Amino acid sequence: MKIYVVYDTENGHTEVLARSIAEGAGQVEQAEVWIHHVREADIYDLGQMDAIIWGCPGHFGTISAGLKTWIDKLGYLWAKGKLIGKVGAVFCTTATVHGGIEATMLNLITPMLHHGMIIVGLPGNVPENALYGSYYGVGVTCPVELSPDDPPNLPNDKDLVLGRALGKRVAEITKKLTTHT
Repeated sequence: MKIYVVYDTENGHTEVLARSIAEGAGQVEQAEVWIHHVREADIYDLGQMDAIIWGCPGHFGTISAGLKTWIDKLGYLWAKGKLIGKVGAVFCTTATVHGGIEATMLNLITPMLHHGMIIVGLPGNVPENALYGSYYGVGVTCPVELSPDDPPNLPNDKDLVLGRALGKRVAEITKKLTTHT
């Protein structure tokens, strides 16, 4: 069972969240997890994966330019139907509480639907999600640092719990789907 986590990050916030998602997926037996920044991710590897989780910083309610450019290269895979039936999930970080987390995740989900992927969100039975999460995936707020010299406001422990929960859920569902096919 192969799971690919692809992320864009600018200041490390989204990378920390991506790593927690990969960690959660890796907790499931038989899961092989790859994690790559979009600069290193090969779109042709996606055809060999059973699940794909992608995420980025939200920019005014939409996908970052780095991840959007990478997604725009998936036309060949779409034309060949290479991602149909694969599990997909999304995540993002924003700098403000109302910074467009859910809009960004919906924008991230849309290409997955065009590819015929099976979308996995994060349900309310995850306590941290019911309190302050989203059902579309994992979206967290990492406030803007007041000065470039300040340490980054990276995702906190509750955020990382959500990341691990999404990764684990994707791996568990992927395992069920790949075991019965």
